[in-house]
Order: sequence, then structure tokens, then C-alpha cells
Amino acid sequence: MKIALLGYGKMGKTIEKLAIEKGHEIVCRIHSTSEKIDLSEAEIAIDFSSPEAAVKHISTCFDQNIPIVCGTTGWLTHYEEMLKKCQLCNGSFIYASNFSVGVNLFFELNQQLAKMMAKYKDYLVSIEEIHHTQKKDAPSGTAITLAEGIIKNSDYTNWHLNVAGKMEIPITAKRIEDVKGTHRIFYTSPIDTISIKHEAQSRDGFALGAILAAEWLLGKKGVFTMKDVLNL
Repeated sequence: MKIALLGYGKMGKTIEKLAIEKGHEIVCRIHSTSEKIDLSEAEIAIDFSSPEAAVKHISTCFDQNIPIVCGTTGWLTHYEEMLKKCQLCNGSFIYASNFSVGVNLFFELNQQLAKMMAKYKDYLVSIEEIHHTQKKDAPSGTAITLAEGIIKNSDYTNWHLNVAGKMEIPITAKRIEDVKGTHRIFYTSPIDTISIKHEAQSRDGFALGAILAAEWLLGKKGVFTMKDVLNL
């Protein structure tokens, strides 16, 4: 594949290294929102930029008929708008809050546990996420996806950062230097606690998942998720 990297920070550089190792070619690197985006040599784009840049990048890819895989979080107030544009342009799009194969299996485990715990009202659920200090959004997109998975399979109605009301899920966000990403789900009762955890050891899992998604998306039209890519 000929890949355009939209966003060339730590994740962009990790994707570049691993994509080249897999035999792909990087034909475009976009460092900032002020750069002109020329995708004429690209077959597909992978976006790990910033919340401010992501919508511009996605829209540009649809305009230039370039499939795009987006792992940037914090821009989802524009998500429905981008879905409509994708359909209008007959585009190709995958968004995921986390492209790690392990995290996507963790999403499925989280939903199964939520179904099991739904009838046990003594247990109160909470979420904790820990990331590096450079991460701009809080809570993480992954934590929000986990909360949405619980809400879908229980009587919980919403989530809130730090303090939550009745039937709402509290999410605690911590920022610690050089933490790649840790997510924990707790079910706590007066007598015990049940928890599940995913801890990333490096950025390679996120990067490899994004490359896998790009490989899968090439030649397809429409809006997809990692559930489609992994056949979950």
C-alpha cells in the first residue's frame, strides 16, 4: 500500500516504521494543520493527528476519494457529519477509539461481563484510564467506548468524568509520564470487587491494528469498524 500519514507524532512514526517493515510505502507525511494535503500518490490515509485536525483530514480524504483509517479521538461531535459526507462522496472510512487487537477483544469481554453483571444490583461499576501526560483529551476514547459498551448491556444511562450520579458510570482519568495506555473496569460491592484490565506495553499494538485496518479497508466502500476488520 501507498500510505499517507496524517499526523506525524509518536504514533505516526511508529506506524511508519512498522508499515515499512511490512512492505508498505509512506508517500505523504502531514506534520501540522497548516500544511496543504496532497494525496495524489496515496492509496490510503491513516490519521493519528489532533482533535482539531482530524475533521479536516477526514473531509479532505473523502473529497480526494482516498480511504481513511482514523484513530484520533476527541472530535466525535462531528462524527455524524463525517458519516453523511462519507456516504455522499461514496467514501471509505474506519474510525476506532483504539485499533489494538487486544483492546478490541477487551471491548467484547467488557460487554459480556456487563451482561453477566446486569442483574446483580449490589455491584457498582466504575472505569479508570491512565495515559501519558501529552494526551489532550480526557477521558480517553477507549474509556468512552468501554462505558458505552456497559450502558448498552445494562441499566446504566450515562457516564461522567470523576463524579457520576445514580445509574451513571464514573470514569477516572489519570495522566502519568510515558504510560502507553491502561484501562480497568471495576464492579464493586460491599463484600468484594471484580475487575478486568488491559495494559498496553508499547504503541506497536495500536500501530499494527491501524495498518491491519488499512489493509482490510483498501478496495471497500462504506463505513466500517474494527468489529468488521476482526470479524467479531
